[in-house]
Amino acid sequence: MFLSDDFLLTNQWSKKLYHSSAEKMPIIDYHCHLSPKEIYENKPFTNLTEAWLSGDHYKWRLMRACGVPEEKITGHASDYEKFYAWCQTVPKIIGNPLYTWTHLELKRFFQIDLLINEENALNIWEQANKRLAEPAFRRREIAKNAKVTVICTTDDPIDELVYHELLAKEEPDLTVLPAFRPDAALNLTHEGFSEWLSKLSHVIGKPIADYTSLITALSQRIDYFHLHGCRLSDHGLDRLSYHKASEKELEQIFQKALAKETLTQTEIDAYRTETLNRLIPLYHAHGWTMQLHLHAYRNCNTQAFTRLGPDTGYDGINDQPLTSHLQQLLDHAEKNNQLPKTILYSLNPNDYPLLLALMGSFQKETAGKLQLGSGWWYNDTRAGMREQMTQLADSGVLGNFVGMLTDSRSFLSYTRHEYFRRVLCELIGEIVERGEAPEDIHLLGTLVEDICYTNARNYFGFFEEEK
Repeated sequence: MFLSDDFLLTNQWSKKLYHSSAEKMPIIDYHCHLSPKEIYENKPFTNLTEAWLSGDHYKWRLMRACGVPEEKITGHASDYEKFYAWCQTVPKIIGNPLYTWTHLELKRFFQIDLLINEENALNIWEQANKRLAEPAFRRREIAKNAKVTVICTTDDPIDELVYHELLAKEEPDLTVLPAFRPDAALNLTHEGFSEWLSKLSHVIGKPIADYTSLITALSQRIDYFHLHGCRLSDHGLDRLSYHKASEKELEQIFQKALAKETLTQTEIDAYRTETLNRLIPLYHAHGWTMQLHLHAYRNCNTQAFTRLGPDTGYDGINDQPLTSHLQQLLDHAEKNNQLPKTILYSLNPNDYPLLLALMGSFQKETAGKLQLGSGWWYNDTRAGMREQMTQLADSGVLGNFVGMLTDSRSFLSYTRHEYFRRVLCELIGEIVERGEAPEDIHLLGTLVEDICYTNARNYFGFFEEEK
């Protein structure tokens, strides 16, 4: 039966573990791209297109692949036309996780148990929009009804965290915390770097005229974020190339960037390397977890990027050399005992064995101090999740895994946690069925609960004041 209570649970132990352990656990969404402003304002969605399709480049890519004109994806077509175009797409994507996720969101959030297709489009549209008008479908209520206890947003160092402050004062049942994402500081050749520096200068109330003052400013913002509950940093390191530079060379590079002079790739890499080398000890000193997102290949389609901008569905997977550069970055911090807890995500699953082998060289003191991040982006499929967890179990410690995150801009994406938990239980159930693990419900149930929730709660230290 489609999306029955036991879907994806292909053996008796997977069913037992999911229904007795995984299903009941709360959610810590420690990395997402939800807007703190939207969370705070808590407005109702206008309609299903706004809730379901707006900003979702996963869906946009599939619609383009099915020949849907851009007018009905990101263009000026009506919201119903865009929704109808998605309904025309869905029957063709059986086997893609979005076929399951979309129906699961419809069933779990709206209690609509209809197949998504042209024939049912109007019925689904009317039923869902009626539900979206109810108070229970405001942003925060959606998260709370999905048993979400913590949301970590993704925030630029210049953000004043006003909405996080307001939520901390006014929302007793949902913890919304910032995560420090200084990509704008690292990407000194990107358009708008000088303007971003001016905004950072305004936030700290001091001029930033040299490289030293930039690092001082970032350090102050880390302190500020920490006071607002931040316990994670995040970096989009699409290219990681480790190059050292002296203070004099860094200052020269920084001044060239301010003057908008052309920089060599070596200069760019040296600046990024040395800036990370200065930020990483600060993360360690604050007890933060550092997240490194590796090997995305951004904005592959120049024409589409020019027309629509970033994060619109035109990114790919990178395959550049990684091991020696990442080793040097981690080792530089470890030499001074300043390597923080670290989660390594790669968009290229071919990197998993090398990441696991490298991580094993830096594990100490904290259980699972270095983590292989959950299947990210193109890998958060059933096959991708199984591959990530299989590799982790083969070469690391599955029981230390901090589990799933949404990495999403959608408030309806929490069903991905259910999907992940079912895949997790399926995988562990298969291990039991093969006779490689004992039929011990306490042992296995605790393992599942740890991966679904408890490990993340303990690892990130969001609730240290409760201990």
